[in-house]
Amino acid sequence: MPAFLDSGDRRLLIGAVIVMVLLLGLSYALAPAPTQQSIGYPSSYSADWGGAKAAFLLLKDLGYRVERWGASPEDLPAESGNAVLILADPFEGGSSDDQAAIRRFVSAGGRVVAIGGTAAKIVPDAAATLVPDWNPQGKTYSALLPSPLTRGAPEITMVAPDEWTAHASSQLAVYGEEDKPVVVSYRVGRGEVIWWASASPLTNGSIREKGNLALFLNSVGPQSSRVLWDEYFHGARGSLAGYFAETPLPWAALQIVLAFLAILFTFSRRAGPIHVPVGESRLSPIEFVETLGDLYQSAHASPAAVGVAYQRFRLSLSRKLGVPTKAKIPELCRAAAARFGWPEAPLLDTLARSERAMRSLNPDEKEALELVRRLHDYSAQIDGRRQTEQEIR
Repeated sequence: MPAFLDSGDRRLLIGAVIVMVLLLGLSYALAPAPTQQSIGYPSSYSADWGGAKAAFLLLKDLGYRVERWGASPEDLPAESGNAVLILADPFEGGSSDDQAAIRRFVSAGGRVVAIGGTAAKIVPDAAATLVPDWNPQGKTYSALLPSPLTRGAPEITMVAPDEWTAHASSQLAVYGEEDKPVVVSYRVGRGEVIWWASASPLTNGSIREKGNLALFLNSVGPQSSRVLWDEYFHGARGSLAGYFAETPLPWAALQIVLAFLAILFTFSRRAGPIHVPVGESRLSPIEFVETLGDLYQSAHASPAAVGVAYQRFRLSLSRKLGVPTKAKIPELCRAAAARFGWPEAPLLDTLARSERAMRSLNPDEKEALELVRRLHDYSAQIDGRRQTEQEIR
């Protein structure tokens, strides 16, 4: 460790590192485990291999009016003649209201690019099943017939395509094999539905494969189209914060905040005002008193303490009253009551109890403390009277 770090700073730094490691381990433990049934979700926000941010930005660069759609399908534009909705591997099939809204959108002249088996549950007149096992290696599929979708793309590459199960005569298999179409096109009202068996042709990692970019642009249509890239079924629901809440970013933000607080606390301790701790002087009289008290307590010498206070008070009182020092206690108390006006009974009780405590073999420390205090109070009164008489003289 650097020499400028004291022991407190070292403990704080070690504690911060331990907390950071624990948070990283917790983030790893709570992160959803990758499954072999998923190739990633083509979100327009994602720059990962299976994301679709590159395709989204490409449409912007080419002059398309492209936007992320985070609202419900019920809010899709009624005038949809030049609108394109991209449903790229949605998380769920949607409600009956969602399906009805998308049917209205297509029937009014809109175009839907539906990708994956789940998207087939949302668009009208479609049916597909999810692939149970998939191979991460791409497979090449040839065009099955001439179509605007095959312009400039005689072949395309797909990874893990789902299986199309609808068999309407109006539905045209554009790419695929004889018994397994991977791109299907058909009309619904005045609009069109284009179904892809896999989202890989528009993902960041596969859009550069042969024919994939051409298929994507042909499916979107002319540059005058208004492109709505759905993020509603990816959980974005109109808010970017809702999307990032499903990622590890909140954990990363928590770690950054904890690290910042640790740094701030360390700096404030080092940069704050320095206060010298108050040290009690060893020359203070209280040290002698505390030491003497500790000795009396450890030796259980409360009779000696009472004896010292008693003898000192009796000597002082005898001199003040002018009586013999060996005078009996009742006689001494009567003289003090006559001279100072003290109540005789309390003084007599204090002196008698003091004599008994001095000779006790099992002293009561609380009683001894009370007697010493009383004797001290009586002595203070005598000293006060003596000082007053000297001032009068």
